[in-house]
Amino acid sequence: MVSVLSFLAEPGRESVLARAYTDAVEQIDDRDETRTRVLDAAYEQFSRMGIQRSTMEDVARRAGVSRITVYRRFATKDALVEHVVRREFRRYFDQFLIDIQQAETVADRVVLGFVSSLRAIRRNPLIGGLIATEPDLVVPSMISDGGRTLATVREFVAGQLRREQRAGNVPDDLDIDHVAELMVRISASFLAIPSHLIDLDDDAQLAALARRFLVPMLTPPPQAPPDLA
Repeated sequence: MVSVLSFLAEPGRESVLARAYTDAVEQIDDRDETRTRVLDAAYEQFSRMGIQRSTMEDVARRAGVSRITVYRRFATKDALVEHVVRREFRRYFDQFLIDIQQAETVADRVVLGFVSSLRAIRRNPLIGGLIATEPDLVVPSMISDGGRTLATVREFVAGQLRREQRAGNVPDDLDIDHVAELMVRISASFLAIPSHLIDLDDDAQLAALARRFLVPMLTPPPQAPPDLA
């Protein structure tokens, strides 16, 4: 069985998320037209039929190429799934980097990051579809990998917050790692567990939630006065 997110943060190798982010920042382009054609076909096939029910033969047929051609680009189905998911995260980061430049304040960027991440995953026909239709495949891979997937996303969020800190937009004494951890866990819980209180498809409602509860995390609580007793 292919575990959709199990390779996002494997020990000893750079995660798919990190590689997708690097691809976006460095604007790495794939000029192999056949490879792109196979990835397009795989994305459509997996979105329509799910990963578990799809075969390499199905992808080859949809791409209009031979099965051998698919295997020459991707040695295994796991490798193909990995590259399809990596490309989807690359597309998210591409848009995120564009959107974030339009946000005027660090608070706006936190709200944007929260809303856009939930929107990008939930509305993605492949990843969002898998969460909706194959939760037994996706959710365990998010919570049973020793926390590596969440740690990878936390590192990305912490990196963004440290840039804000260096720019003087958040206090120097802000506990970056713990704030990033809480932000990521809140987002992950909304993805993994349906809410009967928050409409996760309502961007305005998500933005209001982020501004009320996530943005205040950027301001450390006042330190208690020293005990003079």
